[in-house]
Amino acid sequence: MSTALAVGLLVVVLVVAVTRPRGLPEAAAAVPAAAVVLAVGLLTPAAAWDEVRELGPTVGFLAAILVLAHLADAEGVFRWAGGVLARRSHGRPQRLFALVVVAAAVTTAVLSLDATVVLLTPVVLDTVRRLGARPAPPAFACAHLANSGSLLLPVANLTNLLAFGATGLDFLGFAALMLLPQLAVLAVEYVGLRLTFRLELAEPAGPDEEGVGAPLPRFAVGVLAATLAGFAVASPLGVEPMWVAVAGAAVLAVRALAARETRVRELVAAASPGFCVFVLGLGVVVAAVTERGLGDVVASLLPAGTSFPALLGLAAVAALLANLVNNLPATLVLLAALGPTPATGAVLAMLIGVNVGPNLTPVGSLATLLWRRVLSVRSVPAPLGTFTLAGLATVPACLVAGTAALALVV
Repeated sequence: MSTALAVGLLVVVLVVAVTRPRGLPEAAAAVPAAAVVLAVGLLTPAAAWDEVRELGPTVGFLAAILVLAHLADAEGVFRWAGGVLARRSHGRPQRLFALVVVAAAVTTAVLSLDATVVLLTPVVLDTVRRLGARPAPPAFACAHLANSGSLLLPVANLTNLLAFGATGLDFLGFAALMLLPQLAVLAVEYVGLRLTFRLELAEPAGPDEEGVGAPLPRFAVGVLAATLAGFAVASPLGVEPMWVAVAGAAVLAVRALAARETRVRELVAAASPGFCVFVLGLGVVVAAVTERGLGDVVASLLPAGTSFPALLGLAAVAALLANLVNNLPATLVLLAALGPTPATGAVLAMLIGVNVGPNLTPVGSLATLLWRRVLSVRSVPAPLGTFTLAGLATVPACLVAGTAALALVV
């Protein structure tokens, strides 16, 4: 009964987060569910506090990077990027598509997948409108690269941050091992999506009729570059990425506040405190589910060793679990199932699964759900059939290519 209750609570939390009935925030179910977990004894208060304390730096980083991305957008970074995309595409849909793949991969790596979904995707859609091109290829490129383009750096995805400590690597060590898998996945994504949308990409577009785009916001770009360098420098010193992100956000925030271009209330809203609370509540519920048996079930499914077949099997299980329960809880469950001292290769293979796998179904990651809302607001269709076809054309091959590349370097 306790196991069924824990699983039921997790299902309710995920359903509310996915559907958001009546516009309810994600935390509307996660917080009460966490309270029930404690009230009925599915998890002790001490264990719940340990989970919250462990997730604290990760959630703090999430809030800081969201503020940093918001301020970068306010400084014109994404408007400038849209102008570059329009000019460099020369009215050719295939070239625009390739440029969007690169832009989405860079944005995801530096500012996390949320920035790609919330900030880059609208700019890309506006650029498509200016050129008169079909929106589906670049729009789906943003969705796919928000997930599968988040392998390279620990700061690119919340799943990476949750697992970063378990890898035993520093920032640059993580990037070095994930560089080849990331390149392999990007190559497969590009080819797979090009084939999926070959008809749309064959239709002609036009030149940028609105002329020169926004100028390069040098100060904001410099702060972003310094923040990225700070991640690399701070990691060997044992400094949490959260503090580097806070420093970068603080520099842009002080400038914006001094110029009266923003207000403290807007910065707090940009940090998405409701979503941060959701992540903490979700962590408590997932800890209860793991404690009540799911962790043992998942552990029994994971292959042992770090050979290519073992790593591929682990990535496949991770991808399947991400599509069943969403990639955030999947990551928490898998980390518990891997044990206290997992092999570095096993953790990285798991990340390939939970980051690439969500491109198969719209419910695999919260970023994908948010992407669908962005498209809906702009009346751009994202049919389930098209999403599934694009996923089938890329996800299996990405898992194999990324894991094979990982097996070469671990």
